[in-house]
Amino acid sequence: MQDTDRDLLPEGLGDRLPKSAAAATRVRRAALDVLDSHGYDRVETPTIEFERSMASRMAGVQPRRMFRFVDPLSLRTLALRSDITAQVARIAATGLAARARPLRLCYAGQVVTIKGDGLDPVRERLQLGAELIGSDTVAGAAEIVAVAIEALQAAGARGISIDFTLPDLVDTLAAEAMPLAPSQIEAVRRELDAKDAGGLVDAGGKAYLPLLYSVGPFASAIERLAEFDVGGALASRIAGLREIAARVGDRARLTLDPSERHGFEYQSWFGFTVYAEGLPGVLGRGGSYRILGIDEPAIGFSLYPDPLIDGFADKLDDGKMLFLPLGHDAEVAVRLRAIGWRTRAALSEGDDPIALGCSHRLEGGEAVPLGT
Repeated sequence: MQDTDRDLLPEGLGDRLPKSAAAATRVRRAALDVLDSHGYDRVETPTIEFERSMASRMAGVQPRRMFRFVDPLSLRTLALRSDITAQVARIAATGLAARARPLRLCYAGQVVTIKGDGLDPVRERLQLGAELIGSDTVAGAAEIVAVAIEALQAAGARGISIDFTLPDLVDTLAAEAMPLAPSQIEAVRRELDAKDAGGLVDAGGKAYLPLLYSVGPFASAIERLAEFDVGGALASRIAGLREIAARVGDRARLTLDPSERHGFEYQSWFGFTVYAEGLPGVLGRGGSYRILGIDEPAIGFSLYPDPLIDGFADKLDDGKMLFLPLGHDAEVAVRLRAIGWRTRAALSEGDDPIALGCSHRLEGGEAVPLGT
């Protein structure tokens, strides 16, 4: 009986074969080039850190979703990173603490969780993003949204949609304009997030019902939200959303769901979700937050472009590949590679250029199409 267990991978993990790996490289490079052009400096973080460090820089980070184990050297608990944002926050608070603000940083790397999200079994994915640290202004939020859209478009995404939300909406209203008992706040948040009108009334949030209808295309939803905001408690946030939307213009379809909370555990006054045409599920999220320990404001986004990579890989053309026979002129091969050719050199007389995936053969110093 053949032993195949040694070749199995754990559930939710997988390899990238050549086309997929090439697509991932192109997507990552295109997005990072955009971030670099806007002045975001790239940082790289370790895949493993002390659990306490990972969980102490941002609210809402859930250690139970991380792979954890004991470091045999320090005997302290280590964690495999599930979110690079918290690591960038640590860098801002330590190694770059003295750098002038606002600080613009970007990153790309693999993250791993114990379980996938919902029906998605994937446990390892590429996370790519940017953080604007030392600012939580409307201007900063508008820049972050605009840069996220530009990065995705450069990576090949089309038909981008941005859904705005106000993560601290209930806390803001409950503080004065629409008071709630401390015991009611979490229940009202939950029912609003679930879009459950009956549950919202039962939780003591009847006055919050109009928020369930301030949802949809941005232009109409923001007007309904403004009509609901009789006392003006949300006036500055509404004005901020309008300003961000104006900055985006027609580069993306904009919607509003002011009470959405899922996926915004550590965001403060502003959050957004990113979608793209033809790609399943959420492509990324972003918004404002605070770095714990130094209580510094920040705004950023994280993209998870694996669905984009998978779609791109299916359309990726292998391009022209030049077969170099035994005894070929090495200087000619160097010149051809310099102008964009990929080459595969024969290692024996029996090497078949077609079987090796080549489209051309080097003959007389020139690239000749195979079969001619």
